[in-house]
Amino acid sequence: MYVLCSPCILSPSLRAKGITRPADIAAFARSIGRCRKFKIEVIPLPCPETLYLGPDREPGTFLERLNTPEFAVLLDELSVKVNDIVKERGPPLCILGVNSSPTCGVTATYYGAEGDKPAKRAGRGVFYARFQEIPARDVYAFSRYRIYLAGPLFSEAERTYNAAIAEDLRSRCFDVFLPQETGDNRAVREKNKNAQICQCNKQAIRDADIIVAIIDGADADSGTAWEMGYASALGKTVIALRTDFRLIGSHERVNLMLEQSSKVVTSKEALFAAVGALPTTYEPEDKPSLQSLGSRL
Repeated sequence: MYVLCSPCILSPSLRAKGITRPADIAAFARSIGRCRKFKIEVIPLPCPETLYLGPDREPGTFLERLNTPEFAVLLDELSVKVNDIVKERGPPLCILGVNSSPTCGVTATYYGAEGDKPAKRAGRGVFYARFQEIPARDVYAFSRYRIYLAGPLFSEAERTYNAAIAEDLRSRCFDVFLPQETGDNRAVREKNKNAQICQCNKQAIRDADIIVAIIDGADADSGTAWEMGYASALGKTVIALRTDFRLIGSHERVNLMLEQSSKVVTSKEALFAAVGALPTTYEPEDKPSLQSLGSRL
């Protein structure tokens, strides 16, 4: 199991001068930490811009600095090396890139002003655009992998469903906090446990990048609704899973305050897409070592 990675995520000094912010460094570190946690090998790609312009370069768009026959030849050569690795090892989970990069952007790239088009436009950078068959993730999106899973937990059916969703997310390399796994959820628990459970769950919500809330039923569970509201007030991303086909109103699947403060999805597949899930993990047979692969690049 491995990812191909823009080399500046591992070595920010490879980036053009003056563009790296503290938030970038933090996102790079969280992404590397995710890979370590889930034992995902990180294979750095070559940096076309560094190879062509050198490490001490000013920021610039593709049209300004890289739109030359020589650079196109360099991309051809590097693409062959990357494709050879993928053929031998099998598909990576994804390519990690850095948005805005003229070469390694994922959903946005500084291509350059052309006619009435802005310099920054949607789409992959010119290097990553050569690998459309490989899923790509921006490093900021990839770094957001800590999930708080809220849902009712008062019956065996509810707890079993919660655990199944948590396992599905974990198999896609998310770190999931599931309250039923950490607290005393018995109706006869000791009174002094209540404050402890509340504080533990509040801290877990604060630590999470994404809150996933299960809101099936005639109405959302009250505890789950509170967790959604608390997370929303903190500015967290809240994704609500409702597979129940009943409607609360003519324009609402669930209580309007919950619906307006979250993204409501109606299937597990839609949930995985909303959180930016990777494919399920796999272990290719007879995989080459990271060292041998890295030496080719």
